[in-house]
Amino acid sequence: MPKIIRSYVRTVDRVSDWAGWLAASLIFLMGATLLFDAVTRNVINMPVHWAIELTQFTLAAYYFLGGPFTLKNEDHVRMDLLYSRLSERGKAKLDLVTIWCLIFYLGVMLAGSISSLRYAISTDERRFSMWNPSVIPIKALMVFCLILMLLQAFSLVFKHIATLRGETLT
Repeated sequence: MPKIIRSYVRTVDRVSDWAGWLAASLIFLMGATLLFDAVTRNVINMPVHWAIELTQFTLAAYYFLGGPFTLKNEDHVRMDLLYSRLSERGKAKLDLVTIWCLIFYLGVMLAGSISSLRYAISTDERRFSMWNPSVIPIKALMVFCLILMLLQAFSLVFKHIATLRGETLT
C-alpha cells in the first residue's frame, strides 16, 4: 500500500485509540457525579438537580467516543452464520461489501447530526429542565465522532484491501 494510505490508517487508528481512552475515563466522571448526587440527596438532604442530567450527557459522550474505538478494533456485534467459516481473504471480501452499508449509514447520520447541530446553534437549544443546559456541546461531539467513525470506516476499507493483497496495515 502507498505510504500516504499507511500514514492515514496509522493516524486515524491513533485518534480512535485516543477517543476510546477518553471514553473509558468518562466512567469515572459518571461514577463520581452519581456518588456526589447520592451523598447530597441522602446524607445532607440537599439534592442537586443537575447530576442525573450531567450523567446522561456524559453517557452520550461515552457512546459517541466509544464508537470509533470499537469500529477500529472490529468489536461490533456481527451476525456470524457463515463469517467464522471464511478464510481471512473471504472475510476481507465480505467486509469490503458490508462496510459500504456502514459508510452509507454513517453518512446519513452525519447529515442529520449536522442539521441538528445547526438548529441547536441557531435556536440556542436547551434541555427543558431545572438545570436548563445547552445541547450544543453534545451535538457537536456527536458530529465530531461520526466524522471520526467515517474516517475509521475508510481505514478499515484500506485494511481489507491490504488483506486481499496479502499485506497488513497497522
